[in-house]
Amino acid sequence: MKTIGIIGGMSWESSAVYYRLFNEIARERLGGLHSAPLILWSFDFAEIEALQAAGEWDALTRRMSAAARRLAGAGAELLVIATNTMHRMADAVQAASGVALVHIADAVGEAAQARGIRRPLVLGTRFTMEQDFYVGRLRGRHGLDVRVPDAAGRDTVHRVIYDELCRGIVREPSRQAYRGIIADAVARGADGVVLGCTEVGLLIASADAPVPVLDSTAIHVQAAFEQALASAY
Repeated sequence: MKTIGIIGGMSWESSAVYYRLFNEIARERLGGLHSAPLILWSFDFAEIEALQAAGEWDALTRRMSAAARRLAGAGAELLVIATNTMHRMADAVQAASGVALVHIADAVGEAAQARGIRRPLVLGTRFTMEQDFYVGRLRGRHGLDVRVPDAAGRDTVHRVIYDELCRGIVREPSRQAYRGIIADAVARGADGVVLGCTEVGLLIASADAPVPVLDSTAIHVQAAFEQALASAY
């Protein structure tokens, strides 16, 4: 199978989940002592978060592109960005590296269609929920009627991600707040929930929603693994 390059560290909490899931799938699919061929570039997330907060997206694109080139130079044959938010510059990253990239929104969109979900609620960073690079892709490429929380809900979801989950903090009051946001969206017609931040799966699981839950991290890993494995045949 192809060697997978992971652009991670945003945050390392979810990058660790990526590493574990890739290897668990390799063991399950290939058996024995198999594990996944991976190369990881891990950022210092404090530097990334400061640039995000300042709206310095061009500087972030340069850093992401440089990381992708380093991974390609180290032998990566397929790339994943281990965060939803930084798919804002996915096209630039792929162009800079010359290596195919598995886009997380496409993997999520295909999973939603396969499960018959048409009106998903997206829970992610403010950037993911409010900018067009993610929800616009789900709408335009996958025909989904994407929902996001109201302004207060978006503030809560974003705060919990950065102040808690990215720091490895999982609090029951935050889980209850997310459950309330989900319940409100379902009452308004949402028929699924997309965990559109790679850390949200640390807090929310299928049992926390009355509709299907799509964990973008697990879906992304599965899609990338299948694409990497298909190259062997």
